[in-house]
Amino acid sequence: MPKTVTLIASGDLRLSANQKCWPEQAKVERAVVQALEDEGCAVVRGHADLPNKGHGFIDSQKHGREVFRDINPDSPLIIVFAAWQYSHHVLAGLTTHRGPILTVANWSGTWPGLVGMLNLNGSMTKAGIRYSTLWSEDFSDNLFRSGLRSWLESGTVTHDTSHVRAATEFNLPTEAVTLGRDLAAMLKREKAIMGVFDEGCMGMFNAIISDHLLNRTGVFKERLSQSALYYETTQVSDEEAEACLEWLKQRGMTFCFGPDELEDLTERQVLLQCKMYIAAVRMADDFGCDLIGIQYQQGLKDLLPASDLAEGLLNNTDRPPVFSRDRSRELYAGEPLPHFNEVDECAGLDALVTNRIWRALGYAPETTLHDLRWGEIFDGQFVWVFEISGAVPPEHFIGGYAGTSSERQPQMYFRLGGGTMKGISKPGEIVWSRVFVEKGFLKADVGRARVVELPRAETERRWRLTTPQWPIMHAVTYGISRDQMMARHKANHIQVAYAPDAEAANRALATKVAMFQSMGIQTFVCGTDTGLTANT
Repeated sequence: MPKTVTLIASGDLRLSANQKCWPEQAKVERAVVQALEDEGCAVVRGHADLPNKGHGFIDSQKHGREVFRDINPDSPLIIVFAAWQYSHHVLAGLTTHRGPILTVANWSGTWPGLVGMLNLNGSMTKAGIRYSTLWSEDFSDNLFRSGLRSWLESGTVTHDTSHVRAATEFNLPTEAVTLGRDLAAMLKREKAIMGVFDEGCMGMFNAIISDHLLNRTGVFKERLSQSALYYETTQVSDEEAEACLEWLKQRGMTFCFGPDELEDLTERQVLLQCKMYIAAVRMADDFGCDLIGIQYQQGLKDLLPASDLAEGLLNNTDRPPVFSRDRSRELYAGEPLPHFNEVDECAGLDALVTNRIWRALGYAPETTLHDLRWGEIFDGQFVWVFEISGAVPPEHFIGGYAGTSSERQPQMYFRLGGGTMKGISKPGEIVWSRVFVEKGFLKADVGRARVVELPRAETERRWRLTTPQWPIMHAVTYGISRDQMMARHKANHIQVAYAPDAEAANRALATKVAMFQSMGIQTFVCGTDTGLTANT
């Protein structure tokens, strides 16, 4: 057992977020240090606090590079998370660190450390960095303490991942195999263009697919600039933006407007978001894009309100019409233009596959990613909170547009504001999935879940403990416990799409597995209730 462990904390790039989250981070670090000291270990913090900035995070890649120059590369290293963080701040140093690495997050949805930890875990998986991971509500439970002890003694922590099985172990229905292969062959033959507005958002190395891997599937990137999107936004007329907003109001969507530009959502902010929506559709058409991703929190944050309202509209079949500049034709009429939030290309590839399969099966094709945010037991079962910053299509909400409201994005993240797509996801059967990169290969996890409707008071409580301005999904994963999901999942994001019923969801899952496999993606089936039977 080592006598000394080094502890570090990766943070946000934005000063306001680091300052807001620092008290909770300091509290969690104290609890982790106490647990280590209880095991007889001394703890050395790998970097000093930054009193001139009001926090103690590593807040840039430059800062992280300096920190790792002074860390013994053979020392046991713990990275503690109580807030969202930019993984590239520390990834460079981790690539050459030889000692055992442990990521630890507090089981809380507030800032959230869990999401930040999953992002770094997925990034290290892609980078080929060996690591172990733990999570805890108060760092005194047996799972955490025994896991910590195991890591101190052996350098590893072993979790139960028996819910994961290679898709090759299952018999797929003939019709699913045929459709999946046909769709994969069509994609490979006809090609698809993925529009990427400035690659690499918020340090999500796990969200970038190398061209040589992506191109093998038949998908090719069109690298676009957010500066071009900004310019195009300025070229949309006031009349077009006002017509878009009026369309949303007529559908029953509500906007929580206020008078203060700094603290409230204003009509000016939403009109700019409507212009961005129109501009994004036109640029996608210009370049022949089958799907697009906007970086969302960086680059445009100093120029425009948040892009989430535009993203949610793009992902919906029924959305404000957008016409070509000469008004001669409607663009992408009657269909979504799939958008992958935070330019997560793994989610983008997944969204494209989902869109093709769901349309072929005659299902509503709306799909979105969520953060795998947090969860608690309710009425005897564990219910996840899937939550993202607003890019969810209204079709996913109870009441559709009438059940959709828009609130100002949190000021600590979005200085210029902008409205969200807020709603409660409707009950129903879903297929969830995640594409990721590991050992130089594209891989995918696929599973089934049920979205449940909780009492309104419980939903409000969960919103207060997370981000109340954002859309929420209450999900129960089939045959997968909380800890199994955390142990396996290789990203902060999870892709979801509804099916008409359980049988239809199983049909979609089987087709998705077949299509992924035909695209050369190593696929794994997670959990139960998938409708698949094992090979004999």
